[in-house]
Amino acid sequence: MGKRVLLIEDEPNIIEAISFILSRDGWTVHTHEDGSTAMDKIVAMPPDMIILDVMLPGRSGFDILRDLRAHAQTKEIPVMMLTARGQDKDRELAERLGVNHFMTKPFSNTEVRDYVRSFMEA
Repeated sequence: MGKRVLLIEDEPNIIEAISFILSRDGWTVHTHEDGSTAMDKIVAMPPDMIILDVMLPGRSGFDILRDLRAHAQTKEIPVMMLTARGQDKDRELAERLGVNHFMTKPFSNTEVRDYVRSFMEA
């Protein structure tokens, strides 16, 4: 069975691009757009990796990451965060909360695919 990636993002163009590049590379990509229900989605069917936007409707990606790391069932899931705000304080907060990788928008599809590949094939 292939690896599953959960993309938590609310921007349709980014959802389409990342879903396409990862699906073409052999991964099953599930998507979710609402921060307030993201943890329910994750706990119901834990993915092998999460790609998490910082700015989401309902709850921020930082809040979701904090919950992920505090939950026994999800604390070890690799998380790559995406943000349009590339400030050092955002990166530092994400690292303190336990992110595995932090990527600033705009990014190349190849960069996302290569990083997911490095996680999934390790």
